[in-house]
Amino acid sequence: MDTNKMGTPTTKSPKIPIPKKSAPLRIQHNKAFNEFCKFCSSIQNPNKPDQFCKFCKFCKFCLFLNPMTSPKKVLVTGGAGYIGSHTVVELHAAGYLPIIVDNFSNSRRGVLDRLAQICGEEIPLIEADCRDLAAMAEVFDRVGNIHAVIHFAAFKAVGESVQKPAEYYVNNIGSLANILMLMQINHVQHLVFSSSCTVYGQPDVLPVTEDSPTKPASSPYGYTKQVGEQLIQDTVRAQRGLKAMTLRYFNPIGAHPSGLIGELPLGVPNNLVPYITQTAIGLRERLQIYGRDYATPDGTAVRDYIHVVDLAQAHLQALRMIESAPEATCNYIANVGTGKGSSVLEAVQAFEKVSGRSLPYAFVDRRPGDIEAVWAATADTSRLAGWQATHSLEDAMRDAWHWQEMLASNPI
Repeated sequence: MDTNKMGTPTTKSPKIPIPKKSAPLRIQHNKAFNEFCKFCSSIQNPNKPDQFCKFCKFCKFCLFLNPMTSPKKVLVTGGAGYIGSHTVVELHAAGYLPIIVDNFSNSRRGVLDRLAQICGEEIPLIEADCRDLAAMAEVFDRVGNIHAVIHFAAFKAVGESVQKPAEYYVNNIGSLANILMLMQINHVQHLVFSSSCTVYGQPDVLPVTEDSPTKPASSPYGYTKQVGEQLIQDTVRAQRGLKAMTLRYFNPIGAHPSGLIGELPLGVPNNLVPYITQTAIGLRERLQIYGRDYATPDGTAVRDYIHVVDLAQAHLQALRMIESAPEATCNYIANVGTGKGSSVLEAVQAFEKVSGRSLPYAFVDRRPGDIEAVWAATADTSRLAGWQATHSLEDAMRDAWHWQEMLASNPI
């Protein structure tokens, strides 16, 4: 048995072969970093030899974090993305130190400047691909003393996954496997996993609870989430001391009320609301509505639309729950929705109401992989004690439109 720096007995880390990384890590820090560290002495400032960086209290060279004065470090994979960036804001406001890991395959660097404006200081970024085990091993090693991981990094378009299944399997499942292995090696105990209501397929009974059966996935994307959940369950059983919370959330929409961050698809949007706002602003000729022959009141698909800020706060609450969990090892699952299903046409009408604009749209064939209807049972918010959605569909549409207007005048 080994001991850590504090003299506490620890079990030996498993010997997992780590391949050589393909390229050096790119690490972005606060521009006001003091160029010194009293621990590694990489560069000393003779006038202030005992200070840390004013921003996050860790050195830009060795990333040593002063354990006496520093907040808890939370690695946020995919933290520059839509949901990840909003969660970073909530973590920072709650006193954690979020550290973003992103390869910008589906996000933009300009988001980091917007996060700095909201948070009042820059958020550390390590540019790395979660599929690259060697690069991620260095991330864990360089950051050190990681309190938790919130894992967002994944491809997430249902329709695209039908066209590119292998890419979704490699990225979504491979990335999570790497994270879990490295958490075990580095004794990181807390994990919040971004899953989806797609694991339920088309439910026989609505609304769905966490006890609703999962069905064969209707898309490769949904299947990667099912496999991811099973992988976490198997790892928790095998690894004493891991506490995990899987959030099965429904359809995130909206944007930060500041209008500084929001959903920013690269290319033609796969999701409804950015397609709505881009059509309203003139970037798209008309909205395409996939299917008008569903067995729903107006013939369009029904979803549980949740404001992204509510969803980000759910991730914060999930972390707090597993931190305080009495069990040494646990694996919780919680649905995150509003408990109200709204059709695509109802979402369009909500947008038209808050924006004052009439939206041109056309019905087209159903999209492969889409299901007819799904929404959460509100009674099951008790699985995520202390959290509930507070924003309405109209609130989310209003914030999404504000974000689109701000983006038009000040693009990222």
